[in-house]
Amino acid sequence: MELHKAAAPKKVPSKPQHKRNEKDIKISSNLVGSEEGDSQQLSCSCGEEQAKDKSKKKRLKGNLAKKDEGECGPEVDVITGKSPNKNIKAPQTQASKESLLQNNKDKGTKSGRGSRKQLFEEYMRTEDVSAGLERGELIKGVLRINPKKYKEAFVPSPDGSADIFLDGIAARNRALNGDVVVVKVLPPEQWKVLYQNEVSGDINERTLANQMVPKAPDVIVEARYNEDDEVIGKMKNVCLHDKGNELLLQVVIIFEQKHSRAASGFLKFLPNKNFAMFSPVDHRIPRVNVPLVDCPADFVSRPGDYENVLFICRITHWPADNNFAEGRLAKTLGQAGEIEPETEGIMTEYDVDFSEFSEEVLNCLPQDLPWSIPAHELSRRRDLRKECVFTIDPATARDLDDALSCKQLSDGNFEVGVHIADVSYFVEEGSVLDQIAGKRATSVYLVQKVIPMLPRLLCEELCSLNPLTDRLTFSVIWKLSPEGKILSEWFGRTVICSCIKMSYDHAQSMIEAPDKHFSAEELPPCSTNHRIHEIKEAILNLHNIAKQLRAQRFESGALQLNQLKLSFSLDKESSMPQGCYVYQYQDSNKLVEEFMLLANMAAAHQIYRTYPELAILRRHPPPQSKMVDDLQEFCDQMGLDIDLNSSRGLHRSLNENLGNDEYAAARREVLTHMCSRAMQMASYFCTGALKDENSFHHYALNVPLYTHFTSPIRRYVDVIVHRLLAASLSDLSLEEVHKLASHCNDRKTASKRVQELSSELFFAVFVKECGPLDSEAMVMGVLDQSFDVLVLRYGVQKRIYCNVCLKAVHFRKVGKRPEMTLVWEQADPSKESTQQEISIFTLLNVQLKADGAPMKYSAVLKRPSALI
Repeated sequence: MELHKAAAPKKVPSKPQHKRNEKDIKISSNLVGSEEGDSQQLSCSCGEEQAKDKSKKKRLKGNLAKKDEGECGPEVDVITGKSPNKNIKAPQTQASKESLLQNNKDKGTKSGRGSRKQLFEEYMRTEDVSAGLERGELIKGVLRINPKKYKEAFVPSPDGSADIFLDGIAARNRALNGDVVVVKVLPPEQWKVLYQNEVSGDINERTLANQMVPKAPDVIVEARYNEDDEVIGKMKNVCLHDKGNELLLQVVIIFEQKHSRAASGFLKFLPNKNFAMFSPVDHRIPRVNVPLVDCPADFVSRPGDYENVLFICRITHWPADNNFAEGRLAKTLGQAGEIEPETEGIMTEYDVDFSEFSEEVLNCLPQDLPWSIPAHELSRRRDLRKECVFTIDPATARDLDDALSCKQLSDGNFEVGVHIADVSYFVEEGSVLDQIAGKRATSVYLVQKVIPMLPRLLCEELCSLNPLTDRLTFSVIWKLSPEGKILSEWFGRTVICSCIKMSYDHAQSMIEAPDKHFSAEELPPCSTNHRIHEIKEAILNLHNIAKQLRAQRFESGALQLNQLKLSFSLDKESSMPQGCYVYQYQDSNKLVEEFMLLANMAAAHQIYRTYPELAILRRHPPPQSKMVDDLQEFCDQMGLDIDLNSSRGLHRSLNENLGNDEYAAARREVLTHMCSRAMQMASYFCTGALKDENSFHHYALNVPLYTHFTSPIRRYVDVIVHRLLAASLSDLSLEEVHKLASHCNDRKTASKRVQELSSELFFAVFVKECGPLDSEAMVMGVLDQSFDVLVLRYGVQKRIYCNVCLKAVHFRKVGKRPEMTLVWEQADPSKESTQQEISIFTLLNVQLKADGAPMKYSAVLKRPSALI
């Protein structure tokens, strides 16, 4: 494990030029989306929306200043005439409001709107949409927008074979990334010939959507409620390509708004306008006109003071005749480039609820502390407190979900237990606590902190399986042979007392030194009821069984496409990154993983047997066939012995056919990244929503049934699974369970993306404070004027543009194999230029350095050594 440290990393001082707003502007409930970000079903036609807009314009409530374009001003106290937001200048009287409206009219904003050209099509009526979907003339799916080319968007084809292209902003028709949309096929005369000039690492970038670029985060492959295979059968009239032409689609309605309609970004002053321009950091979100009354009081007189200030804006309306949306400033975050404002912007955009838990929620928790298990509850459970039970977690973990136990039986077999915190005991179904947990759906793990799903009293105390403390658990206990064969299985509620809190490193040291005698000083505090030798023997036995289970899984067709994960060491006072390293996945991690997988599979079979229509499971569809075919052709032309016909073949290829030199791991990582682009997302679903049991299958694990049971402190789905196992779930309908599964999919996807962005944020700060950083890199993909690399020292992926210090760039494509020749200028004009060949797997030397923009850094190709 390599830890890169700076000798003396600089601190980033917090120098906000303006006070940060403590309260968000309250936006009226009839605007797009709610404050909580609940997704909405579109239930009115465009005509109805326009009627509502006209109605809004006629209303002038005492506490809102409304502009004639349908924009709402900030909340204003009708007595004092003051805005609750101190940074916002509000009209003070009704007369001033009317004056503002008159100014708008005088500037022609209203009359200009009537003469504008319609840029977007009006949305189709919902009854026509339903009929079109039933006839198979329309397609419903989740919209993905290319993060590097915001004019390109995609929806998955109904049969899962490929992605279908939407060309340009007009085709998206005001839908945002992650929205569920319904699309129509444009007339053939609008189709385009597939162009070949942009090529990524293996196939046409346009065709593969995102083969070489990061996959849009809000992509969810969902079980479609009330849809069956007949819908796919009806799609035979909708082809993807026709005689070399690329079929184009257009959004006809936003079926469900999944995007929060919130964004972080910057304000730009527009002279002689009554609004400012908000430019989101994420280019996939449109620029937004916001009323000047939303802006800080001195924004008009001193706009330069705000050039580097981050704001939160919420889109309220996007007119059909305007490239720009309309919206409201919701908050001033602070200086761009500082970790906390940037982090809050990320969380707000992805609708993460990071507010403190209310008193009403906290009142649902036990009030008499310290809490102890009631005697009547102990009598109802299997008592395992005398057993050798222990936890293995990251050293910094405070929410301990799971514990393990293992003892050898007289017949040579083993009794192995997985013990999971019994969160459902404390979270009463239907309570306010249950509602907020269901809404959050998951804990969000940022680099510097955790946004918990449950109050910390539960996460870190009452539910956490802390050592030397009696805790309520839900256990699955097996009798296993030394080879890992399940001989018997038991599920039930238990009580345990963990004897020690082990870190992964502690367990790893025992695995690596099985004969070593570990002293008490080398380990965390341990119960006097169990000797260290007993704990070590249990870990070694679990390790041996886990190796058998893992080998059997991969032999039977499981696939693992783990990508590199960046970890940070932080300053304890400032939380600034002091060092970073690629996280090393050890045998101790694999040990825990195997038994958590085994427990999750056991829980899936148990709840499906008991609730065949209401079980909440997790499925993983096979990869998109078109992308797999193209990737296989590319691998063949590269001379790579890669078998993409099955998950088993792919796993073997990645682990056996890429050489054994020092760069084999890097080649494996590059190819893993390519393969990941073809994979679909795993998702939760309700078993009653899918008629074909084969569609329950989990491709990567290659198992028929799978669910999540082992992390109820941080995942709400696991709480539901616990209730199903305990038969304590009240009567829920199929539709309710389906909606719950869909919501958990949304929140899990958002959480994953927020975690990725948090890591990117901290690495950008690290580069700024400790850079420039030099590293070897391996080429992952080649375009006509740029190429993507994997930076080996840090595990990050960057694009390098061929626009500096080069005399010429020659791009060519041999079959599906893209190659590039760089012609470098010589420092000595009398010498001939030096050429550098670039193709997939080429090793290069790069330098990472901070850009002028906040939180941005770039990768620069270093000159070949021959030129230095």
